[in-house]
Amino acid sequence: MNKVYDVVIVGAGASGIFTAYELIKKNTNINILIIEKGNSLDKRVCPIDGNKIKTCIHCKVCNIMNGYGGAGSLSDGKYNITNNFGGELYKYVGRDNAIELMNYVDEVLCSMGGADAKLYSTSHTELKSKALQYDLHLLDAKVRHLGTDRNLVILNNIYDFLKDKVDFLFNREVIEIGKSDDEFFIKTKDELYTCRDLVIATGRSGSKWISEMCKKLKISTESNRVDIGVRVELPAAVFEHITKEVYESKIIYRTKKYSDFVRTFCMNPHGEVVNENTNGIVTVNGHSYSNPELHTDNTNFALLVSNHFTEPFKNSNEYGESIARLSNMLGGGVLVQRFGDLVQGRRTNEHRLAKSFTRPTLNATPGDLSLVLPKRQLDDIIEMIYALDKIAPGTANEDTLLYGVEVKFYNSMVEVNNDLETNIKGLYVLGDGSGVTHSLSQASASGVHVGRILAKKYN
Repeated sequence: MNKVYDVVIVGAGASGIFTAYELIKKNTNINILIIEKGNSLDKRVCPIDGNKIKTCIHCKVCNIMNGYGGAGSLSDGKYNITNNFGGELYKYVGRDNAIELMNYVDEVLCSMGGADAKLYSTSHTELKSKALQYDLHLLDAKVRHLGTDRNLVILNNIYDFLKDKVDFLFNREVIEIGKSDDEFFIKTKDELYTCRDLVIATGRSGSKWISEMCKKLKISTESNRVDIGVRVELPAAVFEHITKEVYESKIIYRTKKYSDFVRTFCMNPHGEVVNENTNGIVTVNGHSYSNPELHTDNTNFALLVSNHFTEPFKNSNEYGESIARLSNMLGGGVLVQRFGDLVQGRRTNEHRLAKSFTRPTLNATPGDLSLVLPKRQLDDIIEMIYALDKIAPGTANEDTLLYGVEVKFYNSMVEVNNDLETNIKGLYVLGDGSGVTHSLSQASASGVHVGRILAKKYN
């Protein structure tokens, strides 16, 4: 049976949820369907969480990456309000409007249960001037850290607001989309839906799917970058003077050896290191909680090297996947190595890891990252660790742990106009799935932007 809607949103991540939220706030008469590949929030439980299993068991649909709230649901709930990183939404909506949209998202999150979460700022800090002394560049941003636990409460509150006004369809994968006359059709395995306007908001985990759909629909895309690196874990005391002041320190460094850019990413004070599964590839990430009872003695963050490729190579994500597969091949998943072992050219084994003063929060396989990461990226990371040691003494300690690999896959840039609309009228692509945004705050803001555009259309 053909089910008819005004708007169908594919993907219930940050951008999809905020599209629906803003549509309902502006126009409650719009008939909306959200189709999500993964589970509802209450069923998003990783089967290895809390168990002794070392690595991902490759569920058909990964609960860490898919489901209501998207990959951001089980993250540490960090919203960076800035145009300096996290995407290029400002190129489409303007710098001032992008900040206004992100501030609006922050207001919504606070109204839904995030008001007690502290808003940090990196502006006017002594850390910035100290970092510059060592050619480290701290980017300005306001940061609202919700924590994984509070983030789930907020997302559930938003769902309670939407559930009686929007139709949700979970555990459904869209296998085909197309347009006939003035209507779009959306096919799942057993169902067909039509709508006037179609919003694609599939996030990072939908990178391959959206590339295939754009190819079929003749929507132009441009190859994007891939960031490859490691997740660093060390005693929380090493970065305490930084995390207490700014929480998330986004620091960029240009290496002396290759002039490559390395940056810190996703800092989790008193957090834990976790697995994530992207298109069947097991990589590493980090979480942190707002509840002090869930805090650990460690802080973790990523060090990422940006890789931009020139002609004729266009498969940046495949390059990142091939490196991650090496880690999966050698360690059955994520590898962990002591920094001291890495610089001395020896493999970390169970015995050396057991003697480490830094206790790992992820049950990863001890190994040798030099057998996985290309020499250039590994040299960049080692140089960056020594640079960070100058502003956070102890970063380059022998027992600092490096987990590999961490890969950030960026979707190909989909060609859209300032409304985030493709060359097919009524088809919008937004959030991290579009390649325009790379963060929770900007993905959510892109949803608000499209929600407002569609609300006017139906008034």
